[in-house]
Amino acid sequence: MTTETLRERAPKIGAESIALLEQLSNASGVSGDEGAVRALVLEQVRPLADSARVDALGNVIAFKAGTQGDRRLKVMLASHMDEVGFMISADDGDGLFQFQIVGGIDVRQLPGKAVLVGKERIPGVIGARAIHLTTEEERRQAIPLNTLRIDVGPGDAAAKVQPGDRAVFATRFQHSGPSLIGKALDNRLGVATLIELLRNPPPNIDLYCVFTTQEEIGLRGAGPAAYAIQPDLAIAVDSTPANDLPAWDGSENARYNTRVGYGPAIYSYDRGTISDPRLVAWLARVGEEHGIPFQMRQPGGGGTDAGAMHKERAGIPSISVSVPGRHAHTAILLARTEDWDNTIKLLWVALSSMPEDILTEER
Repeated sequence: MTTETLRERAPKIGAESIALLEQLSNASGVSGDEGAVRALVLEQVRPLADSARVDALGNVIAFKAGTQGDRRLKVMLASHMDEVGFMISADDGDGLFQFQIVGGIDVRQLPGKAVLVGKERIPGVIGARAIHLTTEEERRQAIPLNTLRIDVGPGDAAAKVQPGDRAVFATRFQHSGPSLIGKALDNRLGVATLIELLRNPPPNIDLYCVFTTQEEIGLRGAGPAAYAIQPDLAIAVDSTPANDLPAWDGSENARYNTRVGYGPAIYSYDRGTISDPRLVAWLARVGEEHGIPFQMRQPGGGGTDAGAMHKERAGIPSISVSVPGRHAHTAILLARTEDWDNTIKLLWVALSSMPEDILTEER
């Protein structure tokens, strides 16, 4: 098959894909309470996979056997279902609730944000004292988390909220021009990507698509799933922060990490993983030879499910590929449709043309 033909056969983002992403983005799924997202995933993958099961930690493990070759690679793709959010910790009465942050969220951007609380998605708002009631000294300091409250109002709504309930940002998904805008696109973009790959499975590999839990609080779901599957190699498919806004002082931004509009980000190194160099080289080669835009993520902080997967059993060669997005871990993330489309293309072409002896090459 020619390079051009293989690229043309790759899955493409369409209206159905966008509609699925909207459903996933709008669903509530704070770490440890991914049930609503899991239900959507199971609805999608059961008709597509040879088998689909839920493990003890709530991961969805969908398997699709290849149809070509006698010695197919066993490949695990992992995308986390959970999102950052909040947990109700105490009831102050009159519809006001103390809360804790689940995952990495900057407290400074919380006041005034609308949220949805609990299984019934009770509307509320994160409140802080109005500027009229604060001192000059207080306004120069970050607002302590313990001074904030989620306000759902008194009455029937408050009676439905209990300590332990999760809360999510109330942002609704939008597809606006070239952009995808919504909450939890870290990592519902990855979840939707795995579903697209299950719809169009590469025939030369045995594919395990794993929709993981509790990534945002320590990569807790991916490790046990990788231990059970024992794949030959693993790829974490995620969203990564794009630090590509102009510098405040007009200087050149040389620490952009990744940039929106420049294609999927291939990881060589992050806080939790040094990617397998054979997989780094293969993905980059595929992008170059097939004309699929990609970028190398600048080494540094952050991490993905690869940080847990690569340490299981006797070690699993692993790498991460992410869709870049601005404003990660806030009430809204902005990504480009073309970056998501090229992420799916890069992964599908790379997997469809991956040599079965790739891991026998020198590192």
